[in-house]
Amino acid sequence: MASVCYRWYIVLQVEANESRLFCIFSRMKKTFDFLKSLDQNNNREWFQVHKADYTASHEEMIAFAERLIAEMSQHDLIQNMSGKKSLFRIYRDVRFGKDKTPYKTNWGGFMKRASAERRGGYYYQVDPKGSFVMGGFFGPNSQDLLHIRKHLEQDADVLRDIISSKSFKTFFGEMLGEQVKTAPKGFDKEHPNIDLLKYKQFMVRHDFTQKEVLAKDFHITMTRAFREMRPFLDHMSEILTTDLNGQSLLEG
Repeated sequence: MASVCYRWYIVLQVEANESRLFCIFSRMKKTFDFLKSLDQNNNREWFQVHKADYTASHEEMIAFAERLIAEMSQHDLIQNMSGKKSLFRIYRDVRFGKDKTPYKTNWGGFMKRASAERRGGYYYQVDPKGSFVMGGFFGPNSQDLLHIRKHLEQDADVLRDIISSKSFKTFFGEMLGEQVKTAPKGFDKEHPNIDLLKYKQFMVRHDFTQKEVLAKDFHITMTRAFREMRPFLDHMSEILTTDLNGQSLLEG
């Protein structure tokens, strides 16, 4: 029997010698199909011929980003932006990198937390080879980095409690980021918190299965991942907005 599924895809599951057909709504189907083809044909000639596929994928991602921002705004203050503006361009800047292919084979987006009290941001990437979210502080300037280190030199207990918690370890594993090899300038290499003082970046990451990405509620699944980052982001924001005596740097 023929069946028609508009914007749906079919999964055939074989279980206990029985075949069952599932018709599962997917909001990323066009995007995955386009990105897979682009990965095999990363050149301008192919892209121009398949510009309609790019447009369909772009529109699908804009709609996803709009739903994601709306969902995120229910639990955090997100800087005003449209779904379209939150997405990075698919066109690669080939001037500085080793990869000279003209197009990225993923869609990435970023949401910045609003207000001076809320520091850090949320990054997401949709890619048939592996989709994930990251959050935190990708490139703190020298002043902010020194400020973070001064706080951690004085007291790192709260951060340790957060990154050693069961929920953090289950969801993110460990805190990520580039580190210096020995000790930052001006800090004792024998300091009990030297393992944290070495960090130059402070980030967390969570990966998704393809099944999660292709589900109709992926924007909700992604939001849950971002919500798990809140204790980490909020504490790092507190560090960056208070002096070593715990007084706000934002007052006055």
